[in-house]
This record gives sequence, structure tokens and C-alpha cells, in this order.
Amino acid sequence: MFKVPEHQVAGHKAIDGNLGPLIDGSGRFYKPLQDGGRGSKELIFYETFSSSTRVPDHIRRFFPVFYGTQQLEASDGSGLCQHLVLQDLASNLINPSIMDVKIGSRTWYPEASDNYIKRCLEKDIKTSTVSLGFRISGLQIYEGEDSGFWKPERNEVQCFTADNVRLVLRKFVSSNSSAGPNVKPDCSFASSVYGGSAGILEQLLELKAWFEDQTLYHFNSGSLLILFDKELVLEQRTPVAEVKLIDFAHVVEGKGVIDHNFLGGLCSFIKFVSEILTNLKESSTEASFVESEKNCICTNNGNCQ
Repeated sequence: MFKVPEHQVAGHKAIDGNLGPLIDGSGRFYKPLQDGGRGSKELIFYETFSSSTRVPDHIRRFFPVFYGTQQLEASDGSGLCQHLVLQDLASNLINPSIMDVKIGSRTWYPEASDNYIKRCLEKDIKTSTVSLGFRISGLQIYEGEDSGFWKPERNEVQCFTADNVRLVLRKFVSSNSSAGPNVKPDCSFASSVYGGSAGILEQLLELKAWFEDQTLYHFNSGSLLILFDKELVLEQRTPVAEVKLIDFAHVVEGKGVIDHNFLGGLCSFIKFVSEILTNLKESSTEASFVESEKNCICTNNGNCQ
């Protein structure tokens, strides 16, 4: 039985008679091939990527598993439609916090029409794409059993400034994200989710190392999907968090040239995540120093023990 993905945070959604992806509840995600040649280009990418011997095995884990294609009834009622059959990245998570981050300061592809480039540029300037090299396209943060998910509307997300992005990245890994706008996010999950040998930052750095060398593809308008489940973090289960690359409708051949657009945006996003861990470490060091000062016992001759 197919249904609408409840944890989809960006992109076309299969609601209100619109064409969008479906899931089957057993770990597979069905994405309808987009029109205008975009769907066929994404299919070609998955087929060539899956069979390529030039992609390192340790990099493949950052991409959804591709199972082929399948004809399904379209969610908009238009009849049979070919769908990409992919791994449902959220299927093993109970209450996932998810962030979709579109990477690059330019989202159009080289062969695009002037009108398409104009539309993309207007949106890139309006959002943080041009100024930061990336933009948050959508997100949901699990706040707790009573509050459920915080899932801001698309219009709100598109207006995020650099300060908004910093705040959201902190809220994403906080236990008090539902406490209100005047409460500072505690970042209590930051060291587990962003940090550590298998955390988000290390995964991003592994991707960065590949993008510094790879010249196979240019990932125009590609996104990073970041997922984790607070309950699994509390249970200390692994993997704590995952990074996946998605949205390949505008991928083109690299032709021996490094994808500087994606690499630059990735480096910028890494900087934002790193800052949170650095600030967390500095706060912890400062707190330890203050505590040690409190516990310092001064003797009569002025020496402290």
C-alpha cells in the first residue's frame, strides 16, 4: 500500500492532487520522473553512478540505494507514471529530525534557458544561496512527544538569514528547541550528532575530500539530507546521524573539471557546523575554569589549593 511520505521536508509533495513521491512502508521511496527531461536525466545519473567503477565504495554510502524503476499510478491521478525506486532514507527512524540543504551558490545548470536561469538567480539572491553558498530548503525538528515536530513553512525557510541559519543549526541538535524564541538552544545533542568520529562533521569532511578530487560530475542544484533521531542518540545506537546526497536532475558530466560550485557551498556549510562545535568546546572549557575557581580554597598566606 503506497502512501505519502510523512517526513518529506522539501520538494514536490503528493498532496492536494499534486504529483509527488510515495513510499511503500518497507523501506522504498518512489520518486516520479520529472517532466522537461529532468526525470530522464536523473534516471541516467542513477544508472551510470550505480555501475561506475570510478566512484569509491566509501563514497557510495552517501547516496540513496537505487533499485531501478517501476510504473505506478501517479499521485495526481494522471495515470501510470514511471518512478525511480530508491532507498527510503527515513524508514528506520522513529521521530527523525531532518534538514534538506541545497548546496552551491548557483543552482542552474549550464544548458538551461535564459528564463530558467533568471528564475533561479532571483531565488538564489532572495535566499542565502548567493550569500552563504547554500540554503536550507526545508526541515523538521522533533521537539518531543507533546510538541511533536517543528516544521516551518517554505516561505519562512526561504527568508532565513545567516543568523537564522546559525540558530536553526543549533536548534536542530538541542533538547529545548520548543522552549520559545527567548530561550537559548542548549545544543545538548551537538557533540553526538555533529561531532565524534562518525558524526555529521566527519561525514561532511569525507565528502569534501572526495569533491576536492572528483571530476566525474557537477552536482547542480544538488542537496544534502541530514537525518538523526533523538531517541537513538539517547540510546547511544549507531549510526547516530547520516548525511545523504539527493536530487540529481541537473547533474552533468564533470569533463575533468572540479565541481567548485558544490565544493564551495559544502565548505561554507562545514564552517557553520564547525562553529557550533567550537563554541560548545569553548563554553565547556570556560565553565570548567569557573568551576575550578569556585573550588579553589585560599589559605592564610594567600595560596590556593
